[in-house]
Amino acid sequence: MADLKYLTRLAKDYPNIKAASAEIINLKAILALPKGTEYFLSDLHGEHEAFIHMLKSASGTIKMKIDEHFENVLNEREREELAALVYNAEAEIARRKKSEKDFDDWCTVAIYRLITICKSVSTKYTRSRVRQRLPRYMEYSIDELLHADDEANRAYYYSEIINSIVECGMAEEFIIELTEAISRLAVDKLHIIGDIFDRGAHPDTIMDFLMNFHDVDFQWGNHDIVWMGAAAGNWACISNLLRMNISYNNFDMLEVGYGINLRPLATFAAETYADDPCRKFKPHILDYNKYDPVPEDLAAKMHKAIAICQFKIEGQCIKAHPEYKLEKRLLLDKIDLQNGTVEVEGVKWPLIDTNFPTLDPDDPYRLTESEEEVMRSLAASFVNSEKLQAHIKFLYSHGALYTKINGNLLYHGCIPMDENGDFLEIDLYGKKLKGKALMDYLDDQVRKSYYTPERSDETGYRGDLMWYLWLGGDSPLFGKEKMTTFERLFIEDKSTHKEFTRPYYKLIKERKTCEKIIREFGLDPSKSKILNGHVPVKIKDGESPIKGGGLLYVIDGGISKAYQKQTGIAGYTFIFNSRFMALAEHKPYTPVREDGTQEFHSPVMKTVETLKERLLILDTDQGAELVEKVGDLRELVEAFKNGEIKEQF
Repeated sequence: MADLKYLTRLAKDYPNIKAASAEIINLKAILALPKGTEYFLSDLHGEHEAFIHMLKSASGTIKMKIDEHFENVLNEREREELAALVYNAEAEIARRKKSEKDFDDWCTVAIYRLITICKSVSTKYTRSRVRQRLPRYMEYSIDELLHADDEANRAYYYSEIINSIVECGMAEEFIIELTEAISRLAVDKLHIIGDIFDRGAHPDTIMDFLMNFHDVDFQWGNHDIVWMGAAAGNWACISNLLRMNISYNNFDMLEVGYGINLRPLATFAAETYADDPCRKFKPHILDYNKYDPVPEDLAAKMHKAIAICQFKIEGQCIKAHPEYKLEKRLLLDKIDLQNGTVEVEGVKWPLIDTNFPTLDPDDPYRLTESEEEVMRSLAASFVNSEKLQAHIKFLYSHGALYTKINGNLLYHGCIPMDENGDFLEIDLYGKKLKGKALMDYLDDQVRKSYYTPERSDETGYRGDLMWYLWLGGDSPLFGKEKMTTFERLFIEDKSTHKEFTRPYYKLIKERKTCEKIIREFGLDPSKSKILNGHVPVKIKDGESPIKGGGLLYVIDGGISKAYQKQTGIAGYTFIFNSRFMALAEHKPYTPVREDGTQEFHSPVMKTVETLKERLLILDTDQGAELVEKVGDLRELVEAFKNGEIKEQF
């Protein structure tokens, strides 16, 4: 009866034998197609231009297609210009409008060439699937150009369509939409392995872009989880992310992008630290604000004000949650203002800043009334920001703490382990968990903390769990002993600034560790890989992104400009298509020059595994779902034939 009830519901979509049989034929055709290209990135950190370039270029795949089709027709400079058109159509069109004598003629030639590339990247898809990836209102004309097969009439047919596009004044928009279609077809599935937010100027732009991408999933990073906590109204998370983004001068993103009202904080900081130069709190300026430039001295005061609020609020969280085991991070009560020192884990260090006008030595973790008022106002902005809440809900609906897909395991930080390589048991909210069970529990609790806090095991303030996952020593998203924010701001000696990683990061160099992790998540080490982010790979120091004898790939190579001095490169992407797996090593992104030109560096591609046989959609997780659906449809056909369900026409 349960099966018949399900089949009756299925019959609403496929009301007769002909409709169900047609869908079976369609699904069987899809199963026989090559597996689409999966694209893995990590640690975007707000670098919207570099990220969008990486995706539009498909890490050099587009340039390879251009070389393949035009090597004997166009010279290297012309092929690079065609690639630049795909990567940044608006900028290249603007440049060409100034430099070309006959812009319409240039548009005509460009469309012809782009159609060739679009055909090349669409060969893995059914015609209906390609139509779904094409821009609205232009899908018919592009589809006709892609699939015109009459050799005798094709040249005339092409010229008529393209000339009509130019004559209607639609050439620029058509070219832009066609380049977007090429990018969408070049990457079938996109996996973001954590850390979209912080440091860089525009994570909001990245999220807007991803919400319009056809197939994307997220594995939450520690920088994502702190924003998720802030969206729930958690003060510890709010103060942390504001401190970071003020310190990187990201005022356009905060106030214009997300509508966070920083005026109460600015007013409070200007009054409280009026005579304080706040030298240690000057912002790191990687990008300039276009709409909301804040004077550097005011930004420094705001940075210090929110940092002190952060340390007070965190102290309250630590005291409320002994299970987090963060008592060593209670430092405000260790400050000796008379002697100008602070005691950190039994060692006294001189303070480089002793101006703490809001600190009560008798109750150092209590916020003043003014600080309370500022935090209430900030929390209201976060909770009521429509764009932020939409972005965070998208992270929840398309994200998880880890993902298993097509035989591979994806997560951002680490799986907590002890020095012996055993999974570390974490005691949290009265539950002792490790390995996969720990990750599943935390994923569940993070969702409840945002959506149904009354059903979560969390005690105290809503979202404290997200704050713990942001910086906790045993957090799988942090993976370090401690976060030394206080030391970096108030102690000169750099030995106190070090954040030592947990045993996991040494252990994953060994193949047996990676095999153990893969098995823990129900996968086969002979077929599976681990894709991991979080810790930048310092190529210039001889580090390799490949760990565990080729079982684990750390693909945080430093897209963020803040990392590039340490890494020497600008990030990795991992590519998994029907024929091979490969790592692409990128050079730093170069923005558009004043003359409209832009320099693009092709990544260094390294194939890490060539597949014995070409993978089909049949061999993927999607294929397993389609096979199941084919089985259901066949049962439906039988039900129609047996008269158990009436056909509708």
